Amino acid sequence: MKGLYAFKPWYTRRFAGIVDFAVLHGISPDVFTASGMAAAAVAGVFVALGWWPLALVFLALRLAGANLDGAVARTRNVARPWGFVLNEIGDRASDVVVFAGLAVWAARQSGPELRWLSWPVFWVLAAALAATLPTFASLTAAAAGATRGNGGPLGKTERCLAVVVATALPVTIPYVSAVIIVGSGVTAAARLGSARREMGGQH
Repeated sequence: MKGLYAFKPWYTRRFAGIVDFAVLHGISPDVFTASGMAAAAVAGVFVALGWWPLALVFLALRLAGANLDGAVARTRNVARPWGFVLNEIGDRASDVVVFAGLAVWAARQSGPELRWLSWPVFWVLAAALAATLPTFASLTAAAAGATRGNGGPLGKTERCLAVVVATALPVTIPYVSAVIIVGSGVTAAARLGSARREMGGQH
């Protein structure tokens, strides 16, 4: 169940010219990791303001940065373990700032003042916590020798789309958060199941 992750190769090919430029000029993959994080930070601001079209644009750029760092590293043949670490930190930091923006947007729904003690905010915080489960499952399995799992049914791309929906239609924040919570649990379980099968069911 790869979800929207199945479109990653297609999406990455849209930026083939950027990859070629980076290879030609020796640009580090870390530049794209940092660019993706910066785009996520800007997206978080737009989410907090409720400006969902701009949030959508910068979340797309966030995903582009996350795709390009790996594509450039592989094409330049400079992939390294530390690059993997930076990529994971970048992805987690990006999730945090985007969900922080959604929490601010949720707190603004009850009036001009920020109301942190409200159900929409609690739902967003629960979703942000649940969103860590798929990555936690993948990295734990990878540490044990399995392939680092990616994809859905609710992975990084789906989370970005869910945040855009919740920003555009704030009344859906609790429902979108519930989808993220359940979907993240299912995704984590699917990744763990895949890792267990790959390792032959060994304990």
